[in-house]
Amino acid sequence: MKPNTPFSNTELYDRGIRTLIASWEAFAAGSAGAGVRRMPGATAAIFPNEPERSVFNNAVLNGDAPAASAIDAMKAAYAGAGVTHYAAWVHERDRELRAALEQRGFILADSTRAMGMSLLDLNLPRPDIDLGSLTWSEYAPRFGLPDGLLSNADHSQLHPLFACLDGDIAATALAFDRDGDCGIYNVTTLDHARRRGLGTALTTIHLHDAIARGCLTASLQSTQMAERVYAAAGFRDLGLIFEYVPSDATAEGTH
Repeated sequence: MKPNTPFSNTELYDRGIRTLIASWEAFAAGSAGAGVRRMPGATAAIFPNEPERSVFNNAVLNGDAPAASAIDAMKAAYAGAGVTHYAAWVHERDRELRAALEQRGFILADSTRAMGMSLLDLNLPRPDIDLGSLTWSEYAPRFGLPDGLLSNADHSQLHPLFACLDGDIAATALAFDRDGDCGIYNVTTLDHARRRGLGTALTTIHLHDAIARGCLTASLQSTQMAERVYAAAGFRDLGLIFEYVPSDATAEGTH
């Protein structure tokens, strides 16, 4: 199917990255000592304290400055905050940045596929499923996230949705809007409820809700397993995002 969108793949990718960074800025406002550092060639989310420390220490490298200087600035920013484990995100097309990271001892730890769509291309009806609700203090432990995560964030910006199976909440997805782009994050289904279409349903509801809020596009990062599901809703493949971590990092985690 030919897309109905005025947005190119590059524009969709850039919109999605800007939404992601804006979400980090919103989360940092509710986490002690946290912030987002914008440097030539790199934007780093810096969360020095738990529980956010274990989740949100990520940086986007974009090729807008020499690779060596961007990497050095990122490393210095995290070192200055006492953060030893973080992930540097690089698009697959940025071969120079990837090579420079590897030369400096970074290790490829994971990858996700950037996906984006014009909401004009939404081709699925709004699903009719059983939706439930959780308080924010109930949300994190239910879905395997650190206790207290984002407890001081502005939750009104997050648009959480929860799907029920047999009367019990079994899946979730969050949405965050920035300048007409709806970023969809943390699409999670509990093990016993997988392969029931709950994640697809929640994502589709978010897309319909985003249209109602006036959004024009949507963005997300997909695992390999979920790529076909998102493509069926109208999302396009925008390329892999490679996640590199320092080889001498401690056992802290990032997501």
